[in-house]
Amino acid sequence: MTDLTTLTSWHSDWEGLRVAVLGLGMTGFAAADTLVELGAEVLVVAASAPAETADLLDVIGAELLHEPNLDTVPQRLADFAPELVIVSPGFHPDHALLLWAAAAGIAVWGDIELAWRVRDKVRAAEWITVTGTNGKTTTVQLTAHLLATAGHRVAAVGNIGVPVLDAVRDPIGFDVLVVELSSYQLHWINQTPEGAISPFASVCLNLADDHLDWHGSADAYAAAKGKVYDNTRVACVYNLDDDATRHMVEEADVVEGCRAIGFGLGAPGPSDLGIVDGIIVDRAFHDDRRNSAFELTTHGELAQAGLTAPHSVANVLAASALVRAFGVAPAVVREAIATFRIDHHRTETVLESDGVLWVDDSKATNPHAAQAALLAFDPIVWVVGGLLKGVDIDPLVEQNVKRLRAAIIIGEDRLALRSAFARHAPSLPVFEVQATETDGVMPQVVRFAIAAAQPGDTVLLAPAAASMDQFDSYSDRGRQFAAAVHDQTRTTNPGGAADDDDTRSGHEPGPDTTAA
Repeated sequence: MTDLTTLTSWHSDWEGLRVAVLGLGMTGFAAADTLVELGAEVLVVAASAPAETADLLDVIGAELLHEPNLDTVPQRLADFAPELVIVSPGFHPDHALLLWAAAAGIAVWGDIELAWRVRDKVRAAEWITVTGTNGKTTTVQLTAHLLATAGHRVAAVGNIGVPVLDAVRDPIGFDVLVVELSSYQLHWINQTPEGAISPFASVCLNLADDHLDWHGSADAYAAAKGKVYDNTRVACVYNLDDDATRHMVEEADVVEGCRAIGFGLGAPGPSDLGIVDGIIVDRAFHDDRRNSAFELTTHGELAQAGLTAPHSVANVLAASALVRAFGVAPAVVREAIATFRIDHHRTETVLESDGVLWVDDSKATNPHAAQAALLAFDPIVWVVGGLLKGVDIDPLVEQNVKRLRAAIIIGEDRLALRSAFARHAPSLPVFEVQATETDGVMPQVVRFAIAAAQPGDTVLLAPAAASMDQFDSYSDRGRQFAAAVHDQTRTTNPGGAADDDDTRSGHEPGPDTTAA
C-alpha cells in the first residue's frame, strides 16, 4: 500500500499505485495520461466514452471501464481495489462511486490537487488562482495577457478549458500559471498539508448563489469558493463591494506576511485598487501608498478595449491587483489593457439595426452574471431562461422590471420565471418560446424581439441559467442567437406575426408600449 502523504512531487515514487479516474472528459484524460506517465496503474471509469478518446487510453496504457449506468459500483472497479480516486469536477459529492470510496477509506483527489503535487516535472511555476461566481474566465485571460506583456511565460489553465495537468507537463515549463478554479474543483482540494495548494496570489471575484443543486446549500458553495485563499503566500485579492469575499480572506489560513488587497469601483484606500475621476489607480503597491497612487489606465482607454461595463471594470481591477502583486509595472499594465479584447458571449455586441442594439451575454449562466449585464443597458428586451440549477430567480426579476421593455422566456425551467414576471410586472409583455428543437429556439426569440423592441432598446441575451437543456453549451446558445439575429434582421418585417407555436402573455407590444 502506497503512503499517499509521500506523493508530493513528480519525482516521488508513484510506481504501481492503483488509481481509479472517474470521468473521461478533458480533465479525466489528462489525469489518466499523467498517472500512466508517472508509472501508476490506471483504471478510467466513465459513463460515456467517445471512441477516439477510448482509443487514446489504450495507446497510453490505461484501462477503460465503460459503464453507462454508474448508479452502483461496477464489480470491475471493486476488484481493482484502487488506493486513490481522481474525480472529474462534474461528479456530485453524493455520487454512488464517491460514497463507496469514502466508506472504503479510499482517498479522493481532484485534478487540481494532483497537478499541484506534480507541478515540478520541469520547473515549478508560480500559481495565481482565480474563482468567483462570475467573471473568472475574463479575469484569468486578462491576468495572463498582462503577465505575458510583461515578458513572463504564462498559461491560462483550469476551468477555462486547458487542464492544469497538461500545463505542468509542458516540456519547456512556465513562469506562472493563472488557474481558473470552479467551485467543483475547489471542493475536491483537500486541506491536508501535502494536498492543499499554496498560490502566489489568489482572488474570489464575487459570490452569489449558484450550483446549489451540486453543493447542496449556499453555505457549502461559499465554503468551496473560500478555499481559493488558503495558504496564499503574497496577496489575497478581494472585492470591496462584496463583503462575502472579505470574510473569506479574514477566515483564510494564509502564509504569514500575506497581504489583503481590495479592489472596488470607488476611491481606493491605502491597500486597495480603485477609481478616481475616471482613472484606474493602484494605492496598494505604491511605496507611499497613504499619500500617492499609480495610474494604471483610464475609463477612456477601457472603452477602446470594450471594458466599460461595471463588472468588466471590476475584472480589470482584480487582474491588475494580481499582476501588481507579481511585480508587473504600471506602464506595462496600461500597455497590455489597451491590446486586450474580451472573449465571445460576454456582453458581446452582435449587431445594431434600426436603432436596436443586439447583445449576446450567453455566458451569464446565473442570476449574478445576468444582473451585471442588465445593469449595463436600459431599456431592455430580455431573453432569459434555461436550467436554473436550483437558484431562486425571483429577486433578479424584481430588481430589473423597471428596465424592461419586454421579456422572452426560453428553456426548461420556465415556471419560476413565468410566476416571477406575473408577480412583479403583470403588465409587462412576456413571451414564451415553445420550440423543442434546438435550431428553432433562437429564430422564434428574434421574431418576438423584433416585434417588441423600439429604437434605443437593447435586446439582451442574458439567460441567468445554464444552457444544456436546449443547447450544447453557452457558446452554442450564443452562436445560434447571433446567427438568428443576422438572418432575421435582414429578412423579417418588424410588424410581422409570430409563428402559431409561439405563445405570449401580457399585452401585445406596439409603438406606444413603455417599460413596465
